[in-house]
Amino acid sequence: MTSQEIRQKFLDYFKSKDHLIVPSAPIVLKDDPTLMFSNSGMTQFKDFFLGYKTPTAPRIADTQKCLRVSGKHNDLDDVGRDTYHHTMFEMLGNWSFGDYFKKDAIAFAWELLTEVYGIPKENLYVTIFEGDASENLDRDQDAYDYWKSVISEDRIINGNKKDNFWEMGASGPCGPCSEIHIDLRTPEEKAKVSGLELVNNDHPQVVEVWNLVFMEFNRKADGSLEKLPAQHVDTGMGFERLCMALQGKSSNYDTDVFTPLIAKVEELSGKKYTGILEDEKDIAIRVVVDHIRAVSFAIADGQLPSNGGAGYVIRRILRRGISYSYRFLDMKEAFLYKLVAVLQEQMGAFFPELEKQGKLVSEVIKSEEESFLRTIETGLIRVEKLIQQTISEGKKVLPTQEVFELYDTYGFPDDLTRIIAEEKGLTIDEKGFELALSEQKQRSKADSAQKVYDWVTLEEREENFVGYDQIEAETYITRYRKVENKDGEFYQVVLSNSPFYPEGGGQIGDKGVLENATESFEVLETKKENGLIISLINGLPKDAGAVFYAKVNANERKNSQANHSATHLLHEALREVLGTHVEQKGSYVGPDYLRFDFSHFNKMTDEELALIEEKVNAKIKENIALQEFRNIPIQEAIDKGAMALFGEKYGDSVRMIQFGSSKELCGGTHVKSTSEIGHFKINSESSAAAGIRRIEAISGDKSEEYFKGLEKQITELSQLLKSKDVVRSIEKLIEENASLKSEVEAFKKEKAKGEIGDWKGSYEQKGDKLLLVKKTSLDAGSVKDIVFQLKKEIPTSITIILSDADGKPMITVGVSDDLAGIYQAGALIKELAKEIQGGGGGNPGFATAGGKNLDGLENAYQKALNI
Repeated sequence: MTSQEIRQKFLDYFKSKDHLIVPSAPIVLKDDPTLMFSNSGMTQFKDFFLGYKTPTAPRIADTQKCLRVSGKHNDLDDVGRDTYHHTMFEMLGNWSFGDYFKKDAIAFAWELLTEVYGIPKENLYVTIFEGDASENLDRDQDAYDYWKSVISEDRIINGNKKDNFWEMGASGPCGPCSEIHIDLRTPEEKAKVSGLELVNNDHPQVVEVWNLVFMEFNRKADGSLEKLPAQHVDTGMGFERLCMALQGKSSNYDTDVFTPLIAKVEELSGKKYTGILEDEKDIAIRVVVDHIRAVSFAIADGQLPSNGGAGYVIRRILRRGISYSYRFLDMKEAFLYKLVAVLQEQMGAFFPELEKQGKLVSEVIKSEEESFLRTIETGLIRVEKLIQQTISEGKKVLPTQEVFELYDTYGFPDDLTRIIAEEKGLTIDEKGFELALSEQKQRSKADSAQKVYDWVTLEEREENFVGYDQIEAETYITRYRKVENKDGEFYQVVLSNSPFYPEGGGQIGDKGVLENATESFEVLETKKENGLIISLINGLPKDAGAVFYAKVNANERKNSQANHSATHLLHEALREVLGTHVEQKGSYVGPDYLRFDFSHFNKMTDEELALIEEKVNAKIKENIALQEFRNIPIQEAIDKGAMALFGEKYGDSVRMIQFGSSKELCGGTHVKSTSEIGHFKINSESSAAAGIRRIEAISGDKSEEYFKGLEKQITELSQLLKSKDVVRSIEKLIEENASLKSEVEAFKKEKAKGEIGDWKGSYEQKGDKLLLVKKTSLDAGSVKDIVFQLKKEIPTSITIILSDADGKPMITVGVSDDLAGIYQAGALIKELAKEIQGGGGGNPGFATAGGKNLDGLENAYQKALNI
């Protein structure tokens, strides 16, 4: 059974059990402050479990792409070292939202595994939660009773809280779970040791394949548990492990999920994969084929590698793959990007984003590979210098600070430093490096750490966003919670009627005030979390239950929405001018400026940029009225021509924004007509990443300020030039300056000719050689010309000139060709430059050095006389 068939059988089975089959959510989470990536199948359904949204159906099933590389769930270091851990993996899952519970969940799982997939019952074991006295939690007797109706009781194992009580995080929905484990060992191995002894003991052939979570509690921030209003089922089955079981393999990497990728790596590297766990070459191949999946899906979902946040995680995964291939596969040139086409062929039918974004994905990976390979080459030079320095000092351990700097500042892999050092008989201070790394992580955590308390719920009221229609509203605080971070103590509040737009879709969250007759609080930011619009205020009202008045900062909102509407017009103009391959890949919309990232593979020309500006401003002048479709079915919006962005998760109902022919799905705030944008002005166009261009622009008040600033500059220039024709006056100045420069150069040459005559007669006889040491105020160019002429005309000579032109120390050394084998200009300059706190270089016949210490020229002069 192929992996595609296995996946399809799962979806077909649950469809037959009245489950709605939904597509995978993006692997990158953009509007969840608690997670960077989908790390489990239930992530996209969090709002359903928390009661913030109504499920689209009581029963749902899907296959969800997941990433576990940070935080509590981090499998990165295990990848490649064993047969079953992965960064990116698929989670097959079925959910019940207040519908069926333990009995049906267990029956469905057993029927699918044993009857549909045909797994022998004697190969399966199950676990149940044994209870926990510290939490006053009883043994899950219901699960035990349901299991014993389908499996012998000696195959039901009690599991502790660590293994059999599933929690979403430090707080949130949770509950007991039943794991299903499969024993894939040979009959001979099973006869020696029972599978019962190997469950949950990290045996590579006795592995968990499915987890059935029974959500019935909510973990509060103070650690206590409370019953959820409804009982839910959340299951997750590892697709890769299931394929291993059904295809009779002993490793996930031996299944057809990975074998096509491995074959391509073998072809490109010339290395043969043998599947040996300890073989560094095989580990490298496993790392590469795992990591290319994670990076490709993340980029396809809109997350580009970068130096911060989720982008840094993706860059780290990719660089780990490059590092392994560089060290153990001898791949010194970019090649991982060539695996993207294989991945597309394998998974494109189920995940169309790979097909749609394939070219972009491969271009970004190729660019990142080439960049990091340059980093490695540069790092190798630094490591070699560090090793030579350590050896010259008679030491055996590389200095910790320098090793950590190579890793932290330059991105050079620490394990590569370790390998190179060992080849030279040296080591690195492992404990010192780990301490430096730990301290850095602690600093990073301290900067971002905050303590969030439990919500305090006031009077039950509807919680609505009214900010599309008004920027001021009478409101009540429905709930609040305290937040402590490095800046102090604050409070997050949820309002019954909130006019504050929460950060999302590139647009920053609103600021403003929340006040009543006696108190006023500054609204510092507004964000969305688990469906709630949360505003941060700088204190707690004395009477939190009083009526309040919420006011958005009107000027900032006006300029933000002008910039947001401008991005829509810009997007359309880019597609018209550059082509329909252009797609939005990120944006920032604030009151001061807008930033728009889009897919395009060439730098834009001045003519293209001018045409873009012209098209956007033409739409602004047309005064096109906003057409807002606030709550329409997504398919209807698509049928109307709305653009849906890859990497975004849309609900069944969406909001569509239309300005004439510009139609986009968008939750942001916008102008009522395009004329409110004022004027659109592009400030810059640059590269954001391989295949991604970035435009930064202004509109509204900032555009007006820009043109007023230009007008002021022109007025001041006119006054300085005493002419209204500024352009002609500046042209005249340029002509005059060029003429004066010619005169100065001619004067310098005349002065230099005079100097040459004087200097020729100033050489001192030093044995059978001639030495000239001279001070001057001539500029570097003139000195260079003279030295080259003198070393050519005066044989067996060394010429040293010390200049203080423009108040900067400069030393120039020339060695005649017949002495080049005895004296090196570069070596001489290195010694002399120490006196002026400088450095430089050149070739054996000519070298220069600049410095910081002008007074040091005298010492350099005396040192030169003694050569």
